[in-house]
Amino acid sequence: MKGFRVSLMVVSALVPALATAQTVEDRARAAAAASRAKTSDSEALQRNYVTPGLASEPIATIDSSKSFNPNIACQKTSTLLELIAQPAASGDIGTLRISRDKDLDGTVDQTLTLPAPVSGICVNGVIACQPGTWNQCHPYKWDVSGTGDLKLTEVGLTDLAGCYCINNSCGSNLVWGNMASVLKDLGGGVIGALTTADPRIGVAQAVIDGPVIRYTGAQSTACSSNPTLPQSAYRANPTAIQGDATIAAASNSIFQALKASPAGIGKAEQIRSCAVTRDLSLNAVKPEDVIARAAGGYATYVYGPGSIGFAMGSPTDNSLSGGSCSIFDFRMTLHVSDPDRLLDVRLASWFADDWAQVRIDGELVASGPQPWAGMALPPGKCEQKATFRANPNLDLKPWLTRGDHEIWMRVAVATGGEAYALVQASVDTSCNPTETIADLCAGYAADANCRLQDETVDGVVTFRSGVATGLSPLPQTRLFENGGCSLNLTRPWFERKRQYRCAIDTGALPEPDLSRGAWIIDHSTETLLSDRIRTPDGGVSTPSRPFSLPDRGSVPACEAICKTRAPAANSAVAVNGVVGAKQNVPVGYDTFYHACTADNHCPLGDGEELVSACGCLDDFPEAVVMMQTVRLGGADMVCTSEAR
Repeated sequence: MKGFRVSLMVVSALVPALATAQTVEDRARAAAAASRAKTSDSEALQRNYVTPGLASEPIATIDSSKSFNPNIACQKTSTLLELIAQPAASGDIGTLRISRDKDLDGTVDQTLTLPAPVSGICVNGVIACQPGTWNQCHPYKWDVSGTGDLKLTEVGLTDLAGCYCINNSCGSNLVWGNMASVLKDLGGGVIGALTTADPRIGVAQAVIDGPVIRYTGAQSTACSSNPTLPQSAYRANPTAIQGDATIAAASNSIFQALKASPAGIGKAEQIRSCAVTRDLSLNAVKPEDVIARAAGGYATYVYGPGSIGFAMGSPTDNSLSGGSCSIFDFRMTLHVSDPDRLLDVRLASWFADDWAQVRIDGELVASGPQPWAGMALPPGKCEQKATFRANPNLDLKPWLTRGDHEIWMRVAVATGGEAYALVQASVDTSCNPTETIADLCAGYAADANCRLQDETVDGVVTFRSGVATGLSPLPQTRLFENGGCSLNLTRPWFERKRQYRCAIDTGALPEPDLSRGAWIIDHSTETLLSDRIRTPDGGVSTPSRPFSLPDRGSVPACEAICKTRAPAANSAVAVNGVVGAKQNVPVGYDTFYHACTADNHCPLGDGEELVSACGCLDDFPEAVVMMQTVRLGGADMVCTSEAR
């Protein structure tokens, strides 16, 4: 913090020993200088407050006149984690041992020695390969078991980030030459896994001593014995915080008092996010999903993916005993669920001994061995002394609309006989897409107090800050799969993400009287202060007096930094191997930024050369170009079936 002023009260508390002869301004400047000495940059804040605060070491006041031991951590340990890395002749890290104090009681509870050499290092894991080569590689991710022990879990390389090679296949002496950064990367991955699994852990300091890095830590969150904290649950489910906050506010008297105050009933706005999603699913269709035997009959035959048959009657020889001329009824109900997928339905074959009729929903469609209409007995002699057989291949589809349909076989038997009918159907079993649109924005769109602020359609920004961009997405084709179903579907859009700005209260505060402030601004100068005051009799007075600001001194425009670079082998790793092996010149540069010393000197590191001298550097355009290059490079690597 630079160039700030403090009140007389703060100055008196911080610098009580200053001579009373000093003016208020002198005392304020002295306090500001003392404060800048301890809080001027991130390193000073870390050194003077953060590290001693977590480690329960003394913290001094700004003027260093008093000190105290803080107690902001529930448990502390001088060594939370110790990591030792020893390179082998192959360039790999042959020995990597991690010692850890799990319960922060000052005693090592877990020692983990990696069983394989480390050939590559990632932000969140390591890669083990055949020593000295980049062959037979296995990626591992730092993880924490259910009992809290640190472990490595084998994953795909795409689950790791920022990977690079360190063994002899990428260069010589990479680990020893870059031991500090190697230890930081290894330790950072381990600490990241530990703090993700247990958010109570805080790291105060990291110290590198040769091939060893030690972390000082403390438990600094919630003072709970359970690592699963309610506060950390919102990271996995951010939307839950709104409902929890509403419940807490409803029972809080202070909140309710503020809510009922004039400020609370004023107009306020809230950003609300929602999405309109096109949900597409595929359902594999079976023949029985189109037409099925609901009742009656005695068998259903599935011949293949799109063919099904239904049998009815009593086909066993002389299984029907008739006497003189008896009538037997056989009924079978077919249920048609989707007539649009019903390609063909036919009475394929049937036979009877002696006479028979076939009806659909009571309508006669076939009879034999001679024409037989009506409900009376057959028109000829009942005993035929033979079984007649027919293969009419009669089309039954006109009768089979959606719903239930009864197939009725009426048989006349003299002494002994049998009867049989087979209905065969062909159906369309192609994938059946089901499409619905889930519109979670309908309520906001219909609310007069809400207006559309931002909208993104399939990654294309169509609305920004309440203004249409004029852009719209091209129709997309996506592949949907479900079991044996696979279908390419083209739609104009698949997902709309929106943000609405909604006025949550319609009341309004009274407009403030800004006339006095406007008068002061319009009529005052750098040397004259003009005012406008209401008098007790209702009039207005406009006094003025000389005015001058004290000398504020000079404040640096920025924290002076310098830019350096050092040659480095391109040992980054991708799925296809080491990146440097794919380049003509596998050596590049690492870029560093350093805070300059008080005498405007750039503290160059080993092997570094100066690129930009100390000053107010602005590399924002370069950063934008780099990010845009990565973004466009990633877009070019997306595989599509369309010509580009």
